Amino acid sequence: MFVLVEMVDTVRIPPWQFERKLNDSIAEELNKKLANKVVYNVGLCICLFDITKLEDSYVFPGDGASHTKVHFRYVVFHPFLDEILIGKIKGCSPEGVHVSLGFFDDILIPPESLQQPAKFDEAEQMWVWEYETEEGAHDLYMDIGEEVRFRVVDESFVDTSPTGPSSAEAASASEELPKKEAPYTLVGSISEPGLGLLSWWTSS
Repeated sequence: MFVLVEMVDTVRIPPWQFERKLNDSIAEELNKKLANKVVYNVGLCICLFDITKLEDSYVFPGDGASHTKVHFRYVVFHPFLDEILIGKIKGCSPEGVHVSLGFFDDILIPPESLQQPAKFDEAEQMWVWEYETEEGAHDLYMDIGEEVRFRVVDESFVDTSPTGPSSAEAASASEELPKKEAPYTLVGSISEPGLGLLSWWTSS
């Protein structure tokens, strides 16, 4: 679920921080820049793990700050495909079940990846597993806040870097705002025995 990623960046330290240890100032600046941010095709950055190498620092004309090239390792949330995770149901919609891990919310379990047969209850705004038994079908509701065990089956990165508007987009920009896309999303599945709400599989 969490991986260590080697990165390189040039860190700017303002003059008023020169009295501090260089490593402490650099660690603070790196966390300020990367923590809780998604790096394209890498994952969600959590926190600095360690600094492996500091190159020479330079002060450029007209800028009293120091600039240091830093080699470091960062803790990143990037689960591998087919990994089993446990989260909580954040909400349900016709698009599927939305799951949260507490620190990461962009997880969707689409309808075709739910335990089958499944239906969406419009009145309750909730997905239901119509569990077949010898006595007949039992409706098992996927309540908000319930813990759910799921398999990661796909991931998607979207480059959300700001771009200048094209001439066509500029004309309609005042009319409607573009839909905000999540930079990193996971697609899950619970269509196997043992997956789904933890309460479904607890032994009595």
